[in-house]
Amino acid sequence: MTDSEAQDLLLEIGTEELPAAFVGPAMEYLSKRLPDAVREARLEHGAAEVYGTPRRLAVLLKDVSCRQPDRSIEHRGPAKSAAFDSDGRPTKAAEGFARGKGVSVDSLMSVDTPKGAYVVAKVDEKGREATEILSELIPSVIASIPFAKSMRWGEVRVHFARPIHWILALLGDRRVPFVFGDVSSGERTFGHRFLAPDPLVLESPDDYLGGLESARVIADADTRRRRIIEQSESALAEYEPSWRLREDQELLDEVTHLVEWPAAVVGAFDVDHLNLPVEVLVSEMRQHQRYFSVTEADTGRLAPAFVAISNTPPRDPVLVREGYERVLAARLADARYFYDTDRARKLEERVDGLGRVVFQEKLGSVLEKVRRVRCLSASMAGMLGLSEIEHSLSRVVTLAKADLTTGMVGEFPDLQGVMGRYYALEDGEQESVARGIEEHYLPRHAGDRLPDSHEGALAGIADRLDTMAGIFGLDKGPTGTADPFGLRRACLAIVSIVLHKGYRLPLSELIEEAARLYGDKLPMDVAATREKVMGFFRGRLKNLWTAKGHSYDVVDAVLSAGFDDLVSARDRVAILDEVKNHPDFSPLAVAFARASNIVAKAPAIQAAEVDPELFESSVEMDLWKALAEIKNSVEQALESHDYRAALSEMAALKEPVDAFFEGVMVMDEDLRRRENRLLLLVSISSLFRRIADFSLLRAAEQ
Repeated sequence: MTDSEAQDLLLEIGTEELPAAFVGPAMEYLSKRLPDAVREARLEHGAAEVYGTPRRLAVLLKDVSCRQPDRSIEHRGPAKSAAFDSDGRPTKAAEGFARGKGVSVDSLMSVDTPKGAYVVAKVDEKGREATEILSELIPSVIASIPFAKSMRWGEVRVHFARPIHWILALLGDRRVPFVFGDVSSGERTFGHRFLAPDPLVLESPDDYLGGLESARVIADADTRRRRIIEQSESALAEYEPSWRLREDQELLDEVTHLVEWPAAVVGAFDVDHLNLPVEVLVSEMRQHQRYFSVTEADTGRLAPAFVAISNTPPRDPVLVREGYERVLAARLADARYFYDTDRARKLEERVDGLGRVVFQEKLGSVLEKVRRVRCLSASMAGMLGLSEIEHSLSRVVTLAKADLTTGMVGEFPDLQGVMGRYYALEDGEQESVARGIEEHYLPRHAGDRLPDSHEGALAGIADRLDTMAGIFGLDKGPTGTADPFGLRRACLAIVSIVLHKGYRLPLSELIEEAARLYGDKLPMDVAATREKVMGFFRGRLKNLWTAKGHSYDVVDAVLSAGFDDLVSARDRVAILDEVKNHPDFSPLAVAFARASNIVAKAPAIQAAEVDPELFESSVEMDLWKALAEIKNSVEQALESHDYRAALSEMAALKEPVDAFFEGVMVMDEDLRRRENRLLLLVSISSLFRRIADFSLLRAAEQ
């Protein structure tokens, strides 16, 4: 290898078994951070490929330059007047500066800057070898990998998710030497812990994937994922051709990061267990055993079977299968016991028991929460004119948390709401009530389905608003990445439900009511709590809508004008983002922004309304008449949420506003005329602010 060549860089960090949830995020981080670090070090490179298993995290960075390019750097020194005396002779300042930069005084140059003339030293810097640079930057990249939890081991001072056993670092056929913790980088890796435990020495990064596969490790996660599906389907076809693997992407991703050399094993369970709720069977298999469920191809119903993925091909498949079946049989027997025992009591009989379940130490019990949520959800139903669901909504909220006291939910917390639905139907509750009990937990995570029923939607919104008001009222909101009460998730769930259902609800009013329902439990007053929660919503909305591609300035402008009605705010963002780049809109935005800015900076106005008798110029009268002509149509468009029509009507004010600013001095020395002109601008700017704060738009800055 010569210095001018580009070579592939391979970094592999070998560890004790990593938690499956750590592998994917760490791979994603490395795929971006290592290329960024190499580029920041002025080394060109190609594409990055990332690999990961429970025992390794690896990045292959293609075509890394083997040496930095040479460069010239200009270092600015003292002012020229300080570097040279009146006769042009160098001073000690010039000599010291030149000496520090390794150049002669004669080579110093003078450059003119806004602050005057300064001396500059031009230094030629020879590029360093890539191996030397990589030896310095790779340890910092490894140390920067974020994990939910990290640990220290032995006497090493570094932290990592699990103890590191080896580090492979190659640039082409050269080792990149460094030490991380107590591990020195080298040319060797290790295969499967049991199937190929001996070290594997690589001559170049090209040997990595093939070498590991020969040592019974599939390093590429996508390949491993496909292998799991293929093996599972093949094993099922051999066991029972009419059965199919039940799709479960989340479990597939987890199992992919649990194994290095997957082997599928099909097992069965007692058919009598199929009369348990499907969710119980699936949860038991996936949550506790990491088994894939199986369905009948023709009916889609759950079959009495599962697929388990082993990390090694079983020597005795029958013995291994029987072991898997035995473990599951015991777990399902427990589930059967919980299910039968729970049904001996009605959900309604369990409600009082929620008084012994703590919601939050300072906020009381879950039973107290149920009572607050019942009041808040009833208020929302009234605001929306949904009097027909008053009874069913009250019933949903009353029973929604009752399954927390059941044995089944105690064993399977992920089945909250699901078991409530089953038990409610067993108790003879209406279908709408049973469905609402389950749906009030939706969405449970990003991308999850949203509640279809009004009962589930309103109960879910009220439940989350109650939590947010309580926790923020205790001043225990999220800090940094810490969010122990899941308030970020709760906030986004409320937004998703409201927008999905099209509910036009006064958000700040609901937050106030939620805080007020706590009585004297909150140390923070209602108004302060409302402001805290609204500020939190604003931050979440900004992140949400900009992530969806809307312009930052548009989102800021709309949120600054108010987002009490979330549906309205979303629609205003969409319309404004659509029209802001239209050639006719920019000058309109400038006019609107100018009016808003003058009003914002003006002192308090004592006058009550515009008095046309005080107009001195025709442009004042023209603007006043133009405003009067469009005001009703704009108001109607705004009331019907037709923001496109409102903006179209407002466009008629552009020329009168421009003429007004050119023809009069707003801040007239005469107080009455000044306030009259300001009132005219207030009338216009308040109309604009029904849509957005136009002064925040980039179009208004141009």
